[in-house]
Amino acid sequence: MKKKLIVIGGGAAGFFTAVNAARMNPSLEVCIVEKSNKLLSKVKISGGGRCNTTHACFEIAELVKKYPRGQQFLKKAFHQFNTNHTIQWFAERNVTLVTEADGRMFPSTNDSQTIINCLLQEADKYAVKVLMQTEIKAIKKEDHQFQLVTSNEQQLVADYLCVACGGYPKSTMFQWLTNLGHTIETPVPSLFTFNMPGNKINQFMGLSVPMATVKIIGTKLVEQGPLLITHWGMSGPVILKLSAWGARILADASYRFKITVNWLSDYNEQNLRESWHSLRTELAAQKMGNKNPFSLPNRLWNFLLEQSEIKEDTRWADLPSKEQNKLIKNLTAAEFTVDGKTTFKEEFVTCGGIKLSEIDPNTMQSKKVDQLYFAGEIMDIDGVTGGFNFQNAWTSGWIAAKSISNT
Repeated sequence: MKKKLIVIGGGAAGFFTAVNAARMNPSLEVCIVEKSNKLLSKVKISGGGRCNTTHACFEIAELVKKYPRGQQFLKKAFHQFNTNHTIQWFAERNVTLVTEADGRMFPSTNDSQTIINCLLQEADKYAVKVLMQTEIKAIKKEDHQFQLVTSNEQQLVADYLCVACGGYPKSTMFQWLTNLGHTIETPVPSLFTFNMPGNKINQFMGLSVPMATVKIIGTKLVEQGPLLITHWGMSGPVILKLSAWGARILADASYRFKITVNWLSDYNEQNLRESWHSLRTELAAQKMGNKNPFSLPNRLWNFLLEQSEIKEDTRWADLPSKEQNKLIKNLTAAEFTVDGKTTFKEEFVTCGGIKLSEIDPNTMQSKKVDQLYFAGEIMDIDGVTGGFNFQNAWTSGWIAAKSISNT
């Protein structure tokens, strides 16, 4: 009799677990159970439809710093399977990953379908079965086997079970797993944009600054990176990174808080003050509205002048000290009130999930239930934007597959 592995979830982590387990142990019967009518849907839309497959970060000590939750757990896991292994795994299947200037890695085709096709071909090659529109409602373990009840009252039996169904937005949705004895770290959103209703900055939607520093007032949270102004507030990598690191703090604040934005990557308030005299001397006769020495978008520069009560036709030499101080403040520490969030749909990630102390990072096996494994975002692991959440999916999926195929 062939032993059977059921993988719950037809996303990146689920597929990676299934295809690797089937390849490593040909005597294993592998089946993916997916509750929706779509497979690998997150892979499809990731990176604007290009699939941000991983990130060119090759030192484990640096890689783990990209995960607000799960660093110690992943430090052990990445020794078995990391970015290098991901690149090699796909290369062996004729998928070349290319690195962009910011470190994000995409298939050379710039098409997420390349990654999807690769995983589907592996599933076909190793006879992985797929059940669609089948939701698991309950799991019981009896006589070393798992009994699974589906939403359409179907009964499934497995010797090994890997839960790779992604995160859930509410604790109550984990009931079928807490019934097995597992603890849930309360889920809250991670990777979201900041809403600033009624703020004048919103009129500049679509405008971006390549490097800004954003700090959440009253916390130690500060990040640097590209910032994008939207019609509802602020987005871009710097905001998404802050939202990931601040996921729990910002949830506790009901998404009402204040931030400061430094629009100038080369300055802080102090060294801008020190450089100001030479700037004024150099640009003395120029009108301030015409001469922006900081390479900021002109519309943003004029907005900051207006916020500092400076007329555009004021000459640099004639700038009064009171308005000068306001402008320096607005350039390096402009204050904004955030009231609410918008989920960044493409990269939707939840902070929270199965408590990591209940999972063995070397095998991905539950410490509570033998032959039960976890992979991907169902665990209390989440990364910042840039391919790190997929890397967790590949790593945990591969380790789970290896552990299952070796037992």
